[in-house]
Amino acid sequence: MQVITSKDNEIIKSVKKLKDKKFRDQEHKYIIEGIKLIEEAIKESAQIDTVIVCEDCVKNEEIDSKLLYEVAKYNCIYVSERIFSLITDVKNPQGILAVIKKEEEKEQIDYNEDLIVVLDKVQDPGNLGTILRTVDSIGLKQIIVAEGSGDIFNPKVVRSTMGAIFRVKVKLSQDIQKTISEIKKHKFKIVSTSLATDKSIYDIEYEKSAIIIGNEANGVSKELQDASDELVKIPMLRKY
Repeated sequence: MQVITSKDNEIIKSVKKLKDKKFRDQEHKYIIEGIKLIEEAIKESAQIDTVIVCEDCVKNEEIDSKLLYEVAKYNCIYVSERIFSLITDVKNPQGILAVIKKEEEKEQIDYNEDLIVVLDKVQDPGNLGTILRTVDSIGLKQIIVAEGSGDIFNPKVVRSTMGAIFRVKVKLSQDIQKTISEIKKHKFKIVSTSLATDKSIYDIEYEKSAIIIGNEANGVSKELQDASDELVKIPMLRKY
């Protein structure tokens, strides 16, 4: 078994570059890390480009032999602990990560779903991950992300999706107002989250609806609120 020990190795340099959004977009690839995400990627038939395993974690039996057998079916390379520490994005790594090819982006929206979720410049990685998990948990297969939102393929976001990234299609909108206009043409009601209303998200029907979730600080843009059929707020749970 050959083990990479040089930080100047071309594979290692290319993986390190994927920490930068510019290169993720350029190469159409992103990084996933950790045993659970690797298992989810295999289960969901994600396009796994390369798997990188820390040699010491194998020696210490930190990674299950069954998983090692599965990743050996892909382009799998081993690296020293020092090299793995240069490419990992977590404080306590599990010693395994993979490079995933992004699926070919299809701009066309699937209008067969009753609910479409739209993100308008949502930035926080934790919020992005939570929203993707929620969308996945209710069986939706797509999400629309407006230009100016956080990067869904940021390593922190990917980890927080807990595998939803492999099941929910991310559709990027370069012109969100045009996208909303197209959705309306397909007889969908447009619902924006807003504090300027007494109506709760629990007060309306969501059949054939698109719900827009806005930026953490500024909410949904005025232009999109003006284009909406209804405004709703997400009530905060009281703490006793």
